[in-house]
Amino acid sequence: MRLTVYTDYALRLLMYVALKEDGLATIAEVAERYDISRNHLMKVAHQLGIAGYLETVRGRSGGLRLARPAADINLGDVVRHTEQDMALVPCMSPVDAACAIRPSCLLRRALGRATAAFMDVLDEYSLGDLVKPRHALRDLLDLGPPPRRPAHARA
Repeated sequence: MRLTVYTDYALRLLMYVALKEDGLATIAEVAERYDISRNHLMKVAHQLGIAGYLETVRGRSGGLRLARPAADINLGDVVRHTEQDMALVPCMSPVDAACAIRPSCLLRRALGRATAAFMDVLDEYSLGDLVKPRHALRDLLDLGPPPRRPAHARA
């Protein structure tokens, strides 16, 4: 199974925004940190906003932030939203392709079970799980140490 670049960008964007707890993330900084296309990232951010994963703040000091806690964003749900076609072979697509061996073929069932198992594993993870190595990820993305929370907020 191979996920599209679109899904890859969506997951990386969500991770970055989750790590950017000290402010809003911009498309430009995310594109620069990951060395990926700004134009593609804008399309991904727009769709993640429509889906309710991201909120956008317009204006001069605007940017992106998570629309809900990272722990409430399920990885499997994000992949289902971003992957338009999870069919591994043509006979698994919504419009079944003709196949001479369909009546006796076990391949379709095996690949269907494999796809379901793949998604079951993704369903076990949240965005919060992906960003648990918080300090290491922030260092790698040049975000610096996480902001300090006031003592009353830590309790």
